[in-house]
Amino acid sequence: MTSGPRIFRVLTATTLLLAGAASVEAEIGPAEKPDLKLGFIKLTDMAPLAIAWEQGFFLDEGLFVELEAQANWKVLLDGVVTGSLDGAHMLAGQPLGATIGYGTQADIITAFSMDLNGNGITVSNDVWEQMRPHIDDNADGKPAHPISAVALKPVIEQYRDKGERFRMGMVFPVSTHNYELRYWLAAGGLNPGLYAPQRGDTSGTLGADVHLSVTPPPQMPATMEAGTIQGYCVGEPWNQQAVFKGIGVPVITDYEIWPNNPEKVFGVTEDWAEQYPNTHLRLLRALIRAAHWLDENDNANRAEAVKILARSSYVGADEEVIANSMTGTFEYEKGDVREVPDFNVFFRHFATYPYPSDAIWYLSQMRRWGQIPEPKSDDWYMETAAKVYRADIYAEAASSLIADGTLSAEDFPDLEGENFARPYQGELIDGVAFTPKTPNAYIDSFKIGLKGSETP
Repeated sequence: MTSGPRIFRVLTATTLLLAGAASVEAEIGPAEKPDLKLGFIKLTDMAPLAIAWEQGFFLDEGLFVELEAQANWKVLLDGVVTGSLDGAHMLAGQPLGATIGYGTQADIITAFSMDLNGNGITVSNDVWEQMRPHIDDNADGKPAHPISAVALKPVIEQYRDKGERFRMGMVFPVSTHNYELRYWLAAGGLNPGLYAPQRGDTSGTLGADVHLSVTPPPQMPATMEAGTIQGYCVGEPWNQQAVFKGIGVPVITDYEIWPNNPEKVFGVTEDWAEQYPNTHLRLLRALIRAAHWLDENDNANRAEAVKILARSSYVGADEEVIANSMTGTFEYEKGDVREVPDFNVFFRHFATYPYPSDAIWYLSQMRRWGQIPEPKSDDWYMETAAKVYRADIYAEAASSLIADGTLSAEDFPDLEGENFARPYQGELIDGVAFTPKTPNAYIDSFKIGLKGSETP
């Protein structure tokens, strides 16, 4: 078998070859399919799609795009697989989950990362009141952040003593939200449970201290208010909506769990990308420009973006709620507004580049929690990442934007460099170092979750 480092060198050489070709041949032909329907979920991180439409970036590329909100992530993925949607705003784990056959089996690729950060974990007011005595204060008497799941342990024990399950919502089994919530719980010593697909158990609750279940993002606040779940992990504006309605308290953002973590991607089927290569590149050009617009001049356009996203055709939430996170702040308890300038990042820190390390982190969590029930070699992780996260296609689109003067080379990572691991990331909340080039060693370093040859 070929060694991991050699596989990595071969994949890098292929990427460099394609990126070099892109820099020489910057001209992209006309779109093979100019009329497109793209799907999204009503979350603020669909913003690049909305802005590409509103600012005319799609039209600049000769694309006539219809944006259509989808009921949930499964409906959205099915739409892309069946061809009723040409592409969509996707969870970063969705193309990977589909490609490896977890749930839906389909070859989905991404050549564009839509954003970094943007999620939070919220608990009900009742749970917060029980957690609060176990949380230290900072100098001004407010809760010191980041808040560890250790503070949730006594609450879980009370539920267990009463013979009740503690339930939390997340948006989809292969969502960032599922893995971030699991990561936070496990870092605090709480077991979020295992999946056992080979036994037909896809609940993800095997051995769980906290039972996680799927809830569509817009329904999170109402589901928690009804008492069906005691908390949730979701993207904006649905954490801030809980504060706005006075029904819950966000305890931690994903920026505090892992600074500058990858969140959503733009996904298409591999067949679609091969059939319409110019269309795909032109879509990417428009989305890259939209992401740049969202972050340029120190977020100067965010107020305008908030007004656009508040429309019912996009997110459909109050401007005040969307602005809480989109304009560099985040409100925990009512009145506890803190500066979080990088809560939503669309272009800074090379946010749009589909780094292979992003894919490997998601795959490592799929293995950790049993969605990948059997051990895989390091080579497998490398190869799967390169197949799904198509940095070569991104480099071609970015190179054309540089060549025509729309953006500058400084706006992108070195498109002829290695670009394996995402820069500008801090340490994860549990202090475990993420080592993407040795994924099995990374998986084995966790106290909670599968490791080595273990199966659920």
